[in-house]
Amino acid sequence: MPNEKALELWVVNVVSLVLFIVLSITGLINWLLLHRGYETRNRFLISLRHFMRDVHKWVAIEFIIIIAVHLALHLPYLKTNLKKYGILK
Repeated sequence: MPNEKALELWVVNVVSLVLFIVLSITGLINWLLLHRGYETRNRFLISLRHFMRDVHKWVAIEFIIIIAVHLALHLPYLKTNLKKYGILK
């Protein structure tokens, strides 16, 4: 049983790391590399910017969900430590 819990935590951690990396890369590409507005003549860059914004938005939603799952899996640990330090009775 503990091995199943450890595997679940490991999978959640790896997925959250991958999502965080994708979130960071898409955010940096949009911020630093792609032009803003419609002034550029290259329609590919405009389409790429909109695509990257959509990817960034959906990955952010997935990241929030996986962090909620991460916290839910660590809830017993959090409760134990809050009781240990007298914050939770």
